[in-house]
Amino acid sequence: MRYMAKVAKKPLRKNLIKELDTVFSQFIRLRYAKNEIAECVTCGKKDHWKKLQAGHFMSRSNYSTRWDENNVQVQCVGCNVYKSGEQYKYSLYLGNNLSEELYIKSKQIVKFADVELIDMIDYYKQQVNVLLKFS
Repeated sequence: MRYMAKVAKKPLRKNLIKELDTVFSQFIRLRYAKNEIAECVTCGKKDHWKKLQAGHFMSRSNYSTRWDENNVQVQCVGCNVYKSGEQYKYSLYLGNNLSEELYIKSKQIVKFADVELIDMIDYYKQQVNVLLKFS
C-alpha cells in the first residue's frame, strides 16, 4: 500500500465568511463596551455584550459594507430582529452624511479574495483579544 501524504485543504469560502462574521460581531459588540456592558444604538438598552447583536445599517447582503465598522453597531435583538433594524433611528444615530455614504457604498459590487478574508479574520481576532483584556 502506498502512503498518500495529506495535503492541507484550502478553507471553504463560506467557512471563511462565517468565521469573519463571528469575530467581526464580537469586535463590534466589545469595542464600546464598558465593564462588558454595551448599549443598543437605536433604543439605548444596556446589557452584557454577549446578549446583544451586531446590527447592520445597510444589509449584510451587501459585501461592500458587510464588514464596514461604520455600518455595523451594537443593537439589541428587539431592535435588530423584531423591529427590522430600526433603520430610521439607526440613520439618526449615524447622521445624514454617514448614512448617505454607507448607502452609496452598499451599492458597489465587491468580491473579497480569500486571502483578504483571512487577513480580516486575523485582524479582528487580534482586536477582540485586546478588547477582552481591557474589558
